[in-house]
Amino acid sequence: MASQTIQQNVEKALDEIRPFLQSDGGDITLIEIVDDKHVKVRLEGACTACSVNQMTLSAGVETTIKKYAPEIETVVNVG
Repeated sequence: MASQTIQQNVEKALDEIRPFLQSDGGDITLIEIVDDKHVKVRLEGACTACSVNQMTLSAGVETTIKKYAPEIETVVNVG
């Protein structure tokens, strides 16, 4: 179970990203945080079929999460 602070910071990051994803018909949901280092998310809606979702995940989502929670090492889409 993630510490409350890390979870709050990850949620803040997702709140920052969500409007961009929603504008393209997609969304993102936090699934879990493992050992306060690894974040599992689910890209939803248009994001599941998007050919650039891996780029979105690493360039946009992971970068933003690390800005809010620098202790996070990886972000994976568990689709």
